[in-house]
Amino acid sequence: MIFGNSNQKETYDFLPECLQKCFEYAKNHDLASYEKGSYPIDGDRLFVNIVEYETTAPENRFWEAHKYYLDVHYMLDGQEQIDLNFIQNMDQKEFVDADDFLPMDGLPNCHVVLTKNDFLICYPDDGHRTAVQVQKPERIKKAIFKVRIEQ
Repeated sequence: MIFGNSNQKETYDFLPECLQKCFEYAKNHDLASYEKGSYPIDGDRLFVNIVEYETTAPENRFWEAHKYYLDVHYMLDGQEQIDLNFIQNMDQKEFVDADDFLPMDGLPNCHVVLTKNDFLICYPDDGHRTAVQVQKPERIKKAIFKVRIEQ
């Protein structure tokens, strides 16, 4: 996992080109004005999902990881806690291939709080639980870039 802010380009300049495309896209498009939905950038190799939801208590949320895509969570408005742990530390359930979804149970070993322009990159070994409230429930809007892992 990599946590950063898009305004500090030098801190993420080392990332591969496929991830740099996410930040270039965010810089050149007004994502905050996008309606909820999925937007292709490079076919199924790179696309962005725009989501809006209310954050909530951790017990109301679920753990997930992905095998075929990296997630780049990019905060557009509000603040959200994302709990993290490595999938090897979690009770892994059956992988849903069609949805690229690995459900899990367990406890966080750390978390990040995303605010405007912050990002979190989750790799296949990074279990994450999103939509956790920081102090109280809050309506947030974010972009989730999905970057296909070359197999």
